[in-house]
Amino acid sequence: MEFLIISGLSGAGKSRTMDILEDLDFYCVDNMPVALLSKFAELCLATRGRYERVALATDIRELGSPDELWQALDGLHALNCEYKILFLEADTPTIIKRYKETRRKHPLAPSGGSIEDAVLREISIMEGMRSRADYILNTTNMTVGMLHANIYKLFVGEKAGQSLSVNIISFGFKYGIPIESDLLFDVRFLPNPYYLAELREKNGTSAEVSDFVFSQDSSREFMQRLTDMIDYLLPQYIEEGKATLTIGIGCTGGRHRSVAITEALADHIEAAGYTVRRIHRDVAKG
Repeated sequence: MEFLIISGLSGAGKSRTMDILEDLDFYCVDNMPVALLSKFAELCLATRGRYERVALATDIRELGSPDELWQALDGLHALNCEYKILFLEADTPTIIKRYKETRRKHPLAPSGGSIEDAVLREISIMEGMRSRADYILNTTNMTVGMLHANIYKLFVGEKAGQSLSVNIISFGFKYGIPIESDLLFDVRFLPNPYYLAELREKNGTSAEVSDFVFSQDSSREFMQRLTDMIDYLLPQYIEEGKATLTIGIGCTGGRHRSVAITEALADHIEAAGYTVRRIHRDVAKG
């Protein structure tokens, strides 16, 4: 079991980091009291593989005394539970700015108290946890996309960019546009196999329909332009921090042209190392 403890300064990005880890299939628990760490780890281990990757976030309000923290970590060792600590920090002006932008109260700032004093106090309190951290990530100048990239690099590896999941949905316009689409392409301008009797009852997953669609110059040129654009866009979405991209490909009925284009595009994206899900929403509707 991969057991990750997320700690650090308030306002340094723990909540956003937990969102990213959840997209990486970590089972995430926020604001876990330190006193419950060992018990929770014991429960996870007892499930025998149900929880392969677990991330726990603690904040200054849950740490208790330093002795309590060290006892909790020693308790994990006693269970033979290997863990890593990711400590998030940012410089004081950045944290102050973030609190002012969100208008939230720092957990150590009394009502009407100074945010700066609270941040400096927290830095002092958290020094022990920082000294035990396996990873220290300073988010001072990071965009959301940069944070994603750093988390992916730490917990996915060099193929971090390929953690972007792509859904491609073929559909028929007469049944409505899939509202979850990030990108939408209309292929009704391509020659329609529906008007050939020998192809009408087949769909775009068949070799016969696909061969007909891509025998057309317009289809081949469109496919080249589409793949060129997608090849450019995917790294941009990764940099922006997107975890899932949904592409809609539509024709009239969602049975022939959109299905053939979806299959070809999915093959192309998969060849680049991305995870692709093909959804032929309307293929059975005729």
